[in-house]
Amino acid sequence: METVCAIHVSLPQLLEAREQRVARQQAALAEYGKTVLSLTLVSPGPVKDSPSYRFVFAEALVAIDALLVDRAWQVVGRQYLSRPTGQEALLVIDCPAQSLKWALALLEDEHPLGRLWDMDVICPGTQRAVSRSHLLLAPRKCLVCGEAAHACARSRAHPLDDLLLEIEEKIDAYRCSLA
Repeated sequence: METVCAIHVSLPQLLEAREQRVARQQAALAEYGKTVLSLTLVSPGPVKDSPSYRFVFAEALVAIDALLVDRAWQVVGRQYLSRPTGQEALLVIDCPAQSLKWALALLEDEHPLGRLWDMDVICPGTQRAVSRSHLLLAPRKCLVCGEAAHACARSRAHPLDDLLLEIEEKIDAYRCSLA
């Protein structure tokens, strides 16, 4: 990732951003009573915002919008935030939460940049996130080795530089495919 003018984010800043995101999700659930989609990026390390990450985020929004149009699911609320802790989007969508999660999980698996997107779907009935395991889908794969991402992240199986190189290569390959 680019490091020009890179802002390093601290753990307390990340935790505060997460708390604020959860508060926005809960407020959206209360206001609309509909399924909430929260989009962030997989961005290991202390730098959460860069031109490449902004490109990946923009591509996620394009793919999500295309999916929503294809399924004729209506967006009834949108919020976008650009912060040192990363790009964030919150969409309130009039559709069943499990159907949305299923479609987004397939998008994450099939799109060349999908592994870099973190899309949480919150059900208005339970006010909880719908997980891949709820839908009997395989867990997301590690960027480096292809094993279950949670296990590698928890054990810190791969050096940060290896993760960042994989991310950079995915983005570069995708950009080349557009040319």
